Amino acid sequence: MEEKFAHPELRTPENLVYKRTDFLVDRPLSYCPGCGHGVVHRMLMEVVEDKGIGSITIGISPVGCSVLAYDFLNVDMLGAAHGRAPALATAIKRLWPNRYVFTYQGDGDLAAIGTAETIHACNRGENFTIIFINNGIYGMTGGQMAPTTLPGMRTSTCPYGRDVGIMGHPMKITELIAQLPGTYYVTRQAVHTPAAVRKTKKALRKAIDCQDLGKGIGFVEVVSNCNSGWKMTPVQANQWMEEHMFPKYPLGDIKVDGELVK
Repeated sequence: MEEKFAHPELRTPENLVYKRTDFLVDRPLSYCPGCGHGVVHRMLMEVVEDKGIGSITIGISPVGCSVLAYDFLNVDMLGAAHGRAPALATAIKRLWPNRYVFTYQGDGDLAAIGTAETIHACNRGENFTIIFINNGIYGMTGGQMAPTTLPGMRTSTCPYGRDVGIMGHPMKITELIAQLPGTYYVTRQAVHTPAAVRKTKKALRKAIDCQDLGKGIGFVEVVSNCNSGWKMTPVQANQWMEEHMFPKYPLGDIKVDGELVK
């Protein structure tokens, strides 16, 4: 198909605008249209390629939409029980300190059943990278309320909206772990616009570069949408995210080089 229809001039190296990284498996993504997972996958693997570390990179995904990363990331991948990715990453990095290790987790995993593993790994200052996709809902399992679900936000388990008097407040776990001495770089980014994508890629590179320094966790939260779980079109979901998610989860660096950003 490509050889038949692509203009010959567009196939020359000097005119190349974009090339799929070899560290993404050559198959269509199975995520819902408009989901941010695929964008984060691409940027993460581009960083791996840019650093030349593909053969010594190990990724860990637990349960939820993040588990599909196994199908698309062309690096060594391991599975963890729900919420336990930081514990497995700790073991791998301590056994193989020369490997680049990352976890790829959703908010229902990292900030709910995996809260203890997340906090203690960060408090210990383990030398790996945590990538945290926050869409405020349990996306894969039916759209239930997550720890990050906003007040008043409707889900399948709070159809009238999250009532903080009964269900508690949304957890801003990224700010929480930024207070811990074992975190070296902590940031919150997004992937809904080209400018946001560029910032997120820089953040991913910096978080992985932290492993070269051996000074603690590099932690990247990506605020994304779940248009299927939110019952919106992709465009509506991005607009809703800007209007409602970002005020609660503001974008930007929270901790840089071991110091909180003031």
